[in-house]
Amino acid sequence: MKRIFITDCEGPISKNDNAFEATAHFVPNGNKLFTLISKYDDVLADVLKKPGYNAGDTLKLILPFFKAYGVTDRSLCAFSAENLLLIADSRETVKHVKRLMDSFIVSTSYEHYIKALCNELDFPFENTYCTRFSLDKYLFSERESSQLREFATEIAQMPMISIPSTAKSLEDFLEQDQETVKQLDSIFWQQISRMGAGIVFRVVKPIGGLQKAEAIKNAAQKMAIKLSDVLYVGDSITDVEALKLVREGGGLTLSFNGNQYAVKNAEVAVLAENSVVTAVIAELWCKLGKQETLQVLENWSPATLKKSPLSKTVLERLFMLYPAQLPKLQIVTPQNMETLVRESSAFRKKVRGESVGRLG
Repeated sequence: MKRIFITDCEGPISKNDNAFEATAHFVPNGNKLFTLISKYDDVLADVLKKPGYNAGDTLKLILPFFKAYGVTDRSLCAFSAENLLLIADSRETVKHVKRLMDSFIVSTSYEHYIKALCNELDFPFENTYCTRFSLDKYLFSERESSQLREFATEIAQMPMISIPSTAKSLEDFLEQDQETVKQLDSIFWQQISRMGAGIVFRVVKPIGGLQKAEAIKNAAQKMAIKLSDVLYVGDSITDVEALKLVREGGGLTLSFNGNQYAVKNAEVAVLAENSVVTAVIAELWCKLGKQETLQVLENWSPATLKKSPLSKTVLERLFMLYPAQLPKLQIVTPQNMETLVRESSAFRKKVRGESVGRLG
């Protein structure tokens, strides 16, 4: 039986949030700017479900600000390569999984970052789906660039949005947060969209939300397999549609240090600082298929793993890293879901840092 492995990049493979880090580096007060726009992204995608808007579109909303502050394709590529930070053992895990089965990366990340990652991992760029564009292709007037810098300063000074857990409409938000959302609506959809810079919003298509699901369909079609033969690993709101698609199609879904969005839509939740756990699950999946893999994972213990068909190399590495206690792994159920959400969200911040870990 032919099976394939598909994974998100930032989270399961690397600790970076490249777009956040690049914005913080190139744009004054860019960390606050990106964090607020990311929260706005969560509001539009998850709460208001704005037509035509997808989780992960943050990555196109910040591009005009990159141009306004002189970021080029070359500078973004250099920054991405110089600041690449991998989850421990990612190189070994990717290499091991590639030997077992055809593998793909589906990521919202910019192609500049994915190329740097592929070079580091010796992973074929043609087996990736990511947000592709060229900054150098777009030319903004100095007048527009000045206006965009003013918008960036204005946004960075706005109060952070808080999303109520039960929110279904804008009226469910605090009055201050409603005002912030309305201000951002005006800046992005009424003002920037009507500028020459607005072409970026129309042309650039981030691979997030529904686009990730479409990428998985495309990869499965290329390999002539069914969705039931796909193992997908994700960690954030941009993975929700992908996780739903694979799960409903009968494949296996894994949250790796995921936030609430990933944990609630995956079948297996892993909390680990090392990617060897992904290698373990991928090998079980390749050799056993879904049901038998889940049976092994339900009894997650050294004794159970020793009886499985796992290779000696993977077992020895796992037990060397975790001689006393295996990293946390649980099948997600309605009974343990909220606990796993809290634990995984906290662990995510520990592994990737508070600023990156709290992003959607």
